[in-house]
Amino acid sequence: MPIAQVVVDVPTFQINTSYSYLIPANLVSIIKVGMRVVVPFGRRQVVGFVVALNDNSEFDGQLKPIIELIDLKPVINEELLQLAQWMADDTYSFLISCLQTMIPGGMRTKVKKYLVPNTPSAEEMVNQIFGKKDKVEYQNKQLDSATTATIAKLIQTKQATFEYILSKKTSEINQLAITSLIDEAQAAKIKQHLKKNATSQQRLLTILGRLTEPILQSELTKQKINASTIKVGEQNGWLQKTTIVKNRDPFRQEVQSTQPLKLQPDQDHAVTTINEAIIQQQPTTFLLEGVTGSGKTEVYLQVIANALKLGKTALLLVPEITLTPQITNRIRSRFGNKVAMLHSAMSVGERFDEWQRIESGQAKVVVGVRSAVFAPLDNLGVIIMDEEHDSSYKQADNPRYHTRDVAKWRAQYHHCPVVLGSATPSLESRARAYKGIYQRLLLPKRINDHALPHVDIIDMKNEIANGAPSDLSQPLISAIDDRLQKHEQVILMLNRRGYASFVLCRSCGHVPQCPNCDISLTYHKDTNSLRCHYCGFSQPMPNKCPECGSEKLRQHGMGSQRLEEDVNQLFPTAKVVRMDVDTTRKKGSHERIIQRFGQQEADILVGTQMIAKGLDFPNVTLVGVLNADSALEFPDFRSSERTFELLTQVAGRAGRADKQGNVIIQTFNPDHYAIQLAKTQDYEKFYETEMKVRQQGKYSPYYYTVKITISSKEETQALKVAYEIQQTLVNQLSEQTIILGPTPKMIKRVNNKYYYQLIVKYRREPELHLTLTDLLYDAQNKAKKGVQIGIDNEPLDFM
Repeated sequence: MPIAQVVVDVPTFQINTSYSYLIPANLVSIIKVGMRVVVPFGRRQVVGFVVALNDNSEFDGQLKPIIELIDLKPVINEELLQLAQWMADDTYSFLISCLQTMIPGGMRTKVKKYLVPNTPSAEEMVNQIFGKKDKVEYQNKQLDSATTATIAKLIQTKQATFEYILSKKTSEINQLAITSLIDEAQAAKIKQHLKKNATSQQRLLTILGRLTEPILQSELTKQKINASTIKVGEQNGWLQKTTIVKNRDPFRQEVQSTQPLKLQPDQDHAVTTINEAIIQQQPTTFLLEGVTGSGKTEVYLQVIANALKLGKTALLLVPEITLTPQITNRIRSRFGNKVAMLHSAMSVGERFDEWQRIESGQAKVVVGVRSAVFAPLDNLGVIIMDEEHDSSYKQADNPRYHTRDVAKWRAQYHHCPVVLGSATPSLESRARAYKGIYQRLLLPKRINDHALPHVDIIDMKNEIANGAPSDLSQPLISAIDDRLQKHEQVILMLNRRGYASFVLCRSCGHVPQCPNCDISLTYHKDTNSLRCHYCGFSQPMPNKCPECGSEKLRQHGMGSQRLEEDVNQLFPTAKVVRMDVDTTRKKGSHERIIQRFGQQEADILVGTQMIAKGLDFPNVTLVGVLNADSALEFPDFRSSERTFELLTQVAGRAGRADKQGNVIIQTFNPDHYAIQLAKTQDYEKFYETEMKVRQQGKYSPYYYTVKITISSKEETQALKVAYEIQQTLVNQLSEQTIILGPTPKMIKRVNNKYYYQLIVKYRREPELHLTLTDLLYDAQNKAKKGVQIGIDNEPLDFM
């Protein structure tokens, strides 16, 4: 009897091995590895993935049969199955969570499955089984074995295919369409008998004679053919009305076709070198290090074009949703409808439709954020990661993968190169390039030798001593005024949302705190409320201090809302737009703000770090950075690197065309090396300086690290388990391995849970993998007692 090996989804009872289930006779010819099934598990019915098929099992007892087949074609191919198995091992996660991460959200909802015949003979067979219908929904439970076998044969011989339609959380987009029942000769003959003034019917017949597939009725309306004319055509037997399901189109902006640009010598060298690796099918990892404005995107475009020319596909990853509209439009202008897009701001239905276009081979180029690295592209020719240093490429929850590692794994599988692009590469990537593990390609100059922006650093201690009237320094105010008079644009970045950082009672010193987290509440003026940016708690702004009853409540610190208000007051004639989490909650809001600013409908763009990377506005000649040293305040070994990266990236938004750019950085730490080296955009000097700091502190890239987080609603319970884990690590690992903690996280209590952590630093530790794997399985027992344990291999922060 054929047997399926199934990995099941059972919370708190997960293992990275499969269970054996009998395959019912009516599913034998259909079931494939990578499909999802419903199986009995104890008294429950659970969903699982088929990971293998064989004829025997090591299980001695009575095997249970599969209850139902969810998918009618694999949703996980062989490559992604192997990738999931590697990810589970590398990230200390369970295989089921890795598999679920790889499929779009829509696949985890209920779907309808339709059988679509591709040939006349298949259509005849389907009609015999289901009766003549426009669309046949497949329901396996209602079919006998013989019918199921017939359908399986149609699928295997590609005479029919299956189509998935979401039926929950998002609906089908049904549109009225017209199918022609006449050919061109018949249309011409009918025209001869029409009155000369029946122009609308004449146009309709011309269109119907040329139709080879259904046309939307809305398209006919655009061609001045009204509903009454269509009704006449239907009554005369010229056409038939049908309903078709229209794929959702995530692209809301039309683009004009563009041609490849003439490359600078450094760009040409990079393109030639990467193309050679594509041709030779070498999984080389390239580090494309180029200053801001050096033309990295054009390198990407021409490399992708070469991959497509060779019959291959391409994957381009970006770190932020905000970058997606601009870079997607550039990709689409070069490659048209071959491009698919995947990111979290799209609706479930849009992501599902795009995933189907990719899986079916209609889309050859995918542009997206972190999760797009799992796009089911066949025959990959190149994988590109733009802004490879960005921390958003690391998944925060299980499975805690880094996109760069997944991209490199897929490159090995497809024998294709990976291109890591950045003006400020991560120290890990730059160190690998130094050792020759990555091949370094340099773009040291801006396009057409445009100068890098001039950078001024303003010491805010002096500004305050001189009685500065606002959080904007006088030099920055003067510079903004100058740009506005020249009709040039300004970007102001303050990496803190909200109106005020906190509220303080000047009578008793009370600061309103979140009841669920150990952090003060942030004031939001638009809703006159206090909010927690960690758990989402919100309350109205009090009129009096809840502690002493005083009315002397004052807002302190500046957020992006307050900055926007101050700018409007200082420059009342200027048009100001703001981009932060609060203004971009609605669908399409990122794109609308970028489009409005790009079309110069606004003079000043105020925002958080989401405006720092990738955006290209030729008329922006001034960038101002407020609280530039805020990231330096965090107790994390990457604080200096993050500060340098952010300042360099945001400075790169200025002077990207023919006009000279200027950057003003406001700081209370003007002498810090991260700020001074960002002024000159001297990445190499920063790399040398920071590597010495890392070596002394025994941090990455000199040491590997693992972060173990323990959380519970009971603080004593969390701390007790943390010390137990520490003792296990001390007993099982070598003396050369460094174990730090347990210590409370920077914010110890979040959403009524207490968090403690341990840090493991090592160079070689043969016992670590087995020790952490045992901890992963033991964590399920701890979870039943209310304690969660998370293992983060190579974390990007220790806070």
